[in-house]
Amino acid sequence: MTSGLATKRRTFLTGVAAVAATSMFASAFSMRQAAAQQPGHAPIMRPIPKSGEMIPAIGLGTFETFDLQPGEPRDHVREVVRLFHEHGGRVIDTSPLYGMSEVCVGDFIADLGIGEDIFITNKTWTTGEYLSDNSHSEGQLRQSRQRLWRDRIDVLQVHSLENHDQVRHWLAQKKAEGSVRYIGITQWSPEYYDTMERLVNTGTLDFVQIAYTILTRAAEQRLLDACAANGVAVQVNIPFEKARLFGPVAEQSIPDFAKEMGIETWAQYFLKWIISHPAVTNVIPATSQPQHVVDNMGALYGDLPDRAARERMADYYTGLTGVADALKQPPYPGKKYGGVVTWPFPQAQRT
Repeated sequence: MTSGLATKRRTFLTGVAAVAATSMFASAFSMRQAAAQQPGHAPIMRPIPKSGEMIPAIGLGTFETFDLQPGEPRDHVREVVRLFHEHGGRVIDTSPLYGMSEVCVGDFIADLGIGEDIFITNKTWTTGEYLSDNSHSEGQLRQSRQRLWRDRIDVLQVHSLENHDQVRHWLAQKKAEGSVRYIGITQWSPEYYDTMERLVNTGTLDFVQIAYTILTRAAEQRLLDACAANGVAVQVNIPFEKARLFGPVAEQSIPDFAKEMGIETWAQYFLKWIISHPAVTNVIPATSQPQHVVDNMGALYGDLPDRAARERMADYYTGLTGVADALKQPPYPGKKYGGVVTWPFPQAQRT
């Protein structure tokens, strides 16, 4: 969307005049560019059910990977954003809870001159000092708009259902006012999927963000069907189970049947399995490595497995040695993310 704040900052940084009048035009133009970079293939796009607006099925997450201490080198993360956009990516997910991630996203997209081409999904994490206190929500939204250089946030969701009864009503007000385009809820734990299903069935949500992977399939029980029935977009987080899916396949080649579908890497294997579910709108793998974002974006092109192929993919992976213990490993094996926000689980030395 056109953002006055983004335009002002880009003008300050680069001296470039105002960009295209609407984000839909800018996005359409950029998607044609992306398709041209992949001869014979168009990017896999999905409609947002409530509006029909099309977004790419592969996005970019920023949890931990974009949370860098002030003064710490961050050119590699800027390169992640540049390559993501260059390969057809448009949807970037972030949150005020992710430390410096909003700051990095806002700085990078403004500096690269791609702000109006990026679709931001964001979150709000507030409780207030008393019942019906919206001041914390208002302050957080104001801060997010400033950090991201946005007049409006494309998607704003209740982070992990925190105080959702109050915040959902406030979000509805913000949507009606026009400062937020779409509203929703997020949660990574299947323990809360019954609650999410109930809220989806109210018909008031545009988006949900959930965990859904080749090993974590609880959403298939009812939640994904409820989203499809109520026209709610599904954004999938933690698609690699915080990198733990890769452990059992470290020495394994991609099976031939997957190669025949154009899948070249295990990252693409896991991502294409997710986005081939008809209820899934978008998936947001996070990375701080430029080579990994290029790999991930390869899943945005080519064919998708059908239902039978999805089951074959799942059966093959779950039958591999070590998969049963994969989720018992610490998150992000071999890495440590030490930004402004720290998390209460042990991690190895950062690499």
